[in-house]
Amino acid sequence: MVARELLIVTALVEMPIGLMLLLSPGLVVPFLLGTSLGAPAALVVARIAGAALLSLGGACWLARDDGPNRARRGLVAAMVLYNCAAVAVLAHAGAGVRLVGVLMWPAVALHAALALWCIACLRSGPLTASGR
Repeated sequence: MVARELLIVTALVEMPIGLMLLLSPGLVVPFLLGTSLGAPAALVVARIAGAALLSLGGACWLARDDGPNRARRGLVAAMVLYNCAAVAVLAHAGAGVRLVGVLMWPAVALHAALALWCIACLRSGPLTASGR
């Protein structure tokens, strides 16, 4: 599997969500969790999450044209961990705690698909860029 497309898709998904969480978490969170952020501490944590997503997306964007190397493989491995954790946390919020917004289950499905794509890229051997 070619990792370049994975990195591009991840960047295009995570960067806008990260930016929106960073700038206005109160507008984003209700769509995901079906409730607003009540405590000021929750806003801070949501903004930190936004910064993390923005950073992850930026790293993926910058690494999209790198050739096969250990750093790219490490980035994709870190994305496996992130996507699996996102699936677990979001699924628990939806099924266990019943925090369900209109985007909850699509977000779970998206992160599950991205995790599987990452695993497929790692299992396919060296992570190469398209056409190289």
